[in-house]
Amino acid sequence: MKNLFDPYTVGDLRLTNRIVMAPMTRSRAINNVPNELMAQYYSQRATAGLIITEGTAPSPNGLGYARIPGIFSEDQVKGWHKVTHAVHEKNGKIFLQIMHTGRIGHPKNLPDGERLVAPSPVKPLTTRMWVDADGPLEIPVPDELTTDEIHQLIRDHVAAAQNAVRAGFDGIELHGANGYLIKQFLNPHTNRRKDEYGGSIENRARFLLEVTEEIATAIGKEKTGVRISPFSEFNDMAHYDEAEATYLYVGRKLNETGIAYLHITDPATKGEPHILAQHLRKIFSNALILSGGYTAGSAEAIVKNGAADLVSFARAFIPNPDLVGRFKNKLPLNQPKFDFFYTPGPEGYVDYPEFQDVTVI
Repeated sequence: MKNLFDPYTVGDLRLTNRIVMAPMTRSRAINNVPNELMAQYYSQRATAGLIITEGTAPSPNGLGYARIPGIFSEDQVKGWHKVTHAVHEKNGKIFLQIMHTGRIGHPKNLPDGERLVAPSPVKPLTTRMWVDADGPLEIPVPDELTTDEIHQLIRDHVAAAQNAVRAGFDGIELHGANGYLIKQFLNPHTNRRKDEYGGSIENRARFLLEVTEEIATAIGKEKTGVRISPFSEFNDMAHYDEAEATYLYVGRKLNETGIAYLHITDPATKGEPHILAQHLRKIFSNALILSGGYTAGSAEAIVKNGAADLVSFARAFIPNPDLVGRFKNKLPLNQPKFDFFYTPGPEGYVDYPEFQDVTVI
């Protein structure tokens, strides 16, 4: 019988267990360059079967948040190499998540001369963006991407994936979830284009599928994963009637491409796979990762019944660098320091104790 702590192979990568550290923005990349502190953070969590890094910009205009890393400059490649070396030193496996923020950003977080861009000029109505010098600010209307700019962004994503391999990553995950650029293309409320990248389901999915196919060709389909969040309304994403049909189409096309895994996140499920995830399980033949409110027990159950091959955990990994061991030995969990989730510096980042460091009274 399958077990959460059994080895599993994703692509051509042998994982020591089926627990995945989900991508989480942590905002420690000063000047958008990965550093020694980040290497320490990821290496502390190397017992995860697979680590997926925080969202990382493939181009300067994808750096919508304060202090998030990129993967488009040589300094960034060298910085990420410190991270991958530290993780591999502890026999861990690590994928880089490529995330272009699209309209979810602020020009003050971008390098000089860069613009906030999106599929269509649709302003987020409820999301505000933190800028270190100014605090939370209203997000302006983004500029609509031209067709030529879309083609350039595809090239940027491919170059980012190639840079990730140069930096020592075992593969990459495309962030198609949570209201960022790829999901902005998929959703008709944020994609109002009249060209080949807008309108029909096939056209709205074109950007994701072209990026995926180009990356799979460049670095190998066995090194390529995609994350989606079909029903999440995070970052001002409205529901639409064609959502299920859109993601069933995407699932079929990604299966044809033969990528290593599909990563589905839906916090609203609270540990129960959504019916769409069950349909995608039948459509997508390679590894399926589920994320969204799972406990060790509920994750074990869905692995055993075959609803997923791996389960990813986000917030639990922040205060528990030894989460895998705690789950396996049914040990209590540390609680996170919420005020330090996105602040610079080591506090609430690399200062959580492993269980053997805790004095039991």
